[in-house]
Amino acid sequence: MTRDIFQPSGQIQFGIFFQGVNSGTVWKAAESGSQTDFESFRHIVQTAERGKFAAFFLGEGLRLREHLGRPHALDVAGRPDAQTMLAALASVTKNIGLVATQNTTYNDPADLAHRLSSLDLISGGRAAWNVVTTDNAWTGANFRRGGYLDHADRYKHAEAFVETAKRIWDSWETAAGPARRVLHEGQHYTVDVTPRLPRSAQYRPVLFQAGDSPEGRDFAARQADVIFSAHPKFDDAVEFRRDIVSRSVAAGRGANAVQIMPASEFILAATEQEAQEKKAWVRSLQIGPQQAVAYLEQFWGRELSSYDPDGPLPDIDPVVEETSETRGSGFHGAKARQLADQWRAEAKDKGLSIRQFVTSKTARIDATFTGSYTAVADHLAEYARVGAVDGFNISPWLIPTGLDDIVNHLVPELQERGVYPTEYRGTTLRENLGLETPVRSEESVRV
Repeated sequence: MTRDIFQPSGQIQFGIFFQGVNSGTVWKAAESGSQTDFESFRHIVQTAERGKFAAFFLGEGLRLREHLGRPHALDVAGRPDAQTMLAALASVTKNIGLVATQNTTYNDPADLAHRLSSLDLISGGRAAWNVVTTDNAWTGANFRRGGYLDHADRYKHAEAFVETAKRIWDSWETAAGPARRVLHEGQHYTVDVTPRLPRSAQYRPVLFQAGDSPEGRDFAARQADVIFSAHPKFDDAVEFRRDIVSRSVAAGRGANAVQIMPASEFILAATEQEAQEKKAWVRSLQIGPQQAVAYLEQFWGRELSSYDPDGPLPDIDPVVEETSETRGSGFHGAKARQLADQWRAEAKDKGLSIRQFVTSKTARIDATFTGSYTAVADHLAEYARVGAVDGFNISPWLIPTGLDDIVNHLVPELQERGVYPTEYRGTTLRENLGLETPVRSEESVRV
């Protein structure tokens, strides 16, 4: 086999995505923990490590979502800084990777490279960076840089940022030094830095990326180690793998260079019937009456509290033509009037109330695996056999106990089928993911 031909590993791994604001995590149930208390994070990361999960993944929010011009009261407001929390979690874990979402638009490469190196050293080589971009002026207002980056330039800017960070990490000659000076002069910043920290046990942090546009896929094919994808369904996952392999090879990398871990939700039980009943219960908790009405208000741009959540969709039109980024990424850019007409017709045709309709739109239908432990394990074994994915990044619907049934029941089933690790391969994230150690190029550090 050559580097240009993809070779399935026959294995899958799990990661956990501890989200912030979202409609998938049930925060109002009696069993729910806190989104800010350390205990919630400690419990779930140690459960994941017990289940041999590869990585613990934290999202990052740079501004609170608004609702009708005010901070959204139904959102879970606030989340700890990702790198601060992961540094704390490094002290109560030994093997699991620690992935921090960090924005290229509102950070500086020398500072962020240093902070990520610090996390990598503190954790013994378990750090990773989920590379994200932002270009809207609303978020940028928090950083006195609102709207300075054109949407078309976001990946160009991000690539220069990542390349600079890699040069900084690569420039440490040996574990003892000396370090080399790194210079970068670009459109948005100038860097003149000599690194202050040696390489970690895994050489440098692992890079995750989640962009799904053609530009985002090309960026990932050139720069990422792992893609946090939006393609968990089998046929879609196979096609996405084919596309990423093609782009990776075209970028001069190997066919197996970039791993793929789609976002997913698991609702499991001992039998299929119990799993379906559990799914109905989970959905009823994820979208309550207030949440259902508020969801439509984000598109209508007006109060709809007089409408019955168990009645039909509003017969009045939105007051906005297109929704803005103030409402969050899930609402941004929607053609509100056109969407309202489509939704009213769809809900009427299917006989759905506001609550039922919103539940159908917000539930992770495409990303959800529902069924018995045995059936789901059989299904995932097929993913491993063909190499459709390298694993799944699980968003638990309940914090902090949402991984318990996966670790206690699904993982052993997968281990029995020989498609899931029974032990960690090593002590670093790069080892446990089976990634190659980067090879430093003299060109990459030349100034």
